[in-house]
Amino acid sequence: MISISYRKLAALPLTAFLMLAIVGCKAKQESSSGTPPPVQVIQVADMNLITIDKGDVAKFPLATAGQIQSASELTATATVFPDISREVPVISLANGRVVDIKTRLDDNVKKGQLLFRVQSGDASNAFNAYLKAVNDEQLANKAYIRADDLFKHGAISQAMVEQAEGSEKNAKADLTAAEEQLNVLGVDKNHPSTVVDVHAPISGVIIGQNVTNAAAAGVTLSGSATAFTIADLTTVWVLCDVYENDIPKLKPKQEARIKLNSYPDRPITGRISDIGPVLDPSLRTAKVRVEARNPGFLKLGMFGTATFTGNAKETHAVVPTQAVLHLHDRDWVFLPVEGNQFKRTEVRAGRMVDGDRQEILSGLLPGQQIVANALLLESAGNQ
Repeated sequence: MISISYRKLAALPLTAFLMLAIVGCKAKQESSSGTPPPVQVIQVADMNLITIDKGDVAKFPLATAGQIQSASELTATATVFPDISREVPVISLANGRVVDIKTRLDDNVKKGQLLFRVQSGDASNAFNAYLKAVNDEQLANKAYIRADDLFKHGAISQAMVEQAEGSEKNAKADLTAAEEQLNVLGVDKNHPSTVVDVHAPISGVIIGQNVTNAAAAGVTLSGSATAFTIADLTTVWVLCDVYENDIPKLKPKQEARIKLNSYPDRPITGRISDIGPVLDPSLRTAKVRVEARNPGFLKLGMFGTATFTGNAKETHAVVPTQAVLHLHDRDWVFLPVEGNQFKRTEVRAGRMVDGDRQEILSGLLPGQQIVANALLLESAGNQ
């Protein structure tokens, strides 16, 4: 009996060891199987939810959103571009080397202002041709006068007089062409020079420059015949991206209100001049072109939003202006959720009505209750 009990005691540690080994193997298999641990969900409070002490709820009275009938509106992103019909290239018709530049990119210039000067052999050749044409015309004129006098005295025939008259007319034509060539190149026949001045053809802003000092200029020598590009920015294009579903709502000459990101308090107006016939295949938008007068502060490339007003009437909510909170370029109102809780809700605000009310285009329905003073509640929630 004693020997049996000792055997059982001796076998007990071995059994425990085997059990531990089996458990360890299972744990190792589970850890090596690649199964991720269970996800722990952490609840985060709603940042747009404000809770007020029940005793202070009366400090934030509610207002009921009213109702207003207004024309439908469509909003699209907008970018300012130059009117290409008001862009004029500046070209030097005299080929040569630039010796002096008087203006540069982004400068405002007046019509007739000197832009740059070109030293050109074309000017020398044109003036040389002009001098020869002057001599030929003078010689032909003398020959015609002599022939006419001889004909009157019966010394020559009428045919010879007519031949001399034709030569004199041809010489005059050559002289006129030589003078015109000088005018085209900008060379003064009374004060000739090998340096040709190039002037601004219109008033505007230089939006492109392709020449520098000592660079080649002209139609045949330079890589680009256009030395400068001048744009008249008194009228600009505002290109808008409109989704294809909204295109039927627009028509040519329809008015648009444009609010720029740089000057949100200085809106401008324009009219649709073209609705693009081609859609962007990825965005499914068309380019709608609005022509607008430049009040003087518009710059090319400015971003903004364009609002188009339609003929159809729509029903929108209208609330007191103090009920709308303008925060981070967005508009918000506070809706009561429970007895002492209010939720900040984003809306899209429209035009002002009667000076102290604001139209809400989306995010709020007529009849809903909101906090009458949104800024007061926002300030209380931040304390």
